[in-house]
Amino acid sequence: QVQLVESGGGLVQPGGSLRLSCAVSGTTLQLSAMGWYRQAPGKQRELVATITRRGIANFADSVKGRFTISRDNAKRLLYLQMDSLNPQDTAVYYCNWESRIWGQGTQVTVSS
Repeated sequence: QVQLVESGGGLVQPGGSLRLSCAVSGTTLQLSAMGWYRQAPGKQRELVATITRRGIANFADSVKGRFTISRDNAKRLLYLQMDSLNPQDTAVYYCNWESRIWGQGTQVTVSS
């Protein structure tokens, strides 16, 4: 059974950085298509970034140039490096496996 556990969220000032982690169990990470999504209050969940089995990354226009997605297959960790954060990035961030399994989410709040 695939399980995803996110961590690394928190409160950060505008312009700051955070790195989210997603611990993956129950599957082989290097054979998986993974993604990060987010949901702000009152809004629908939206795609932030994805990475294919071959390691090809894709980003939402709103985060291009600021966010990076990567994975450590040996540690079974998926990462989302977030730089130049702004208040519009405030949301609960979710890890996703193969468009099927979701983690519980981690809160990111960007505020001064």
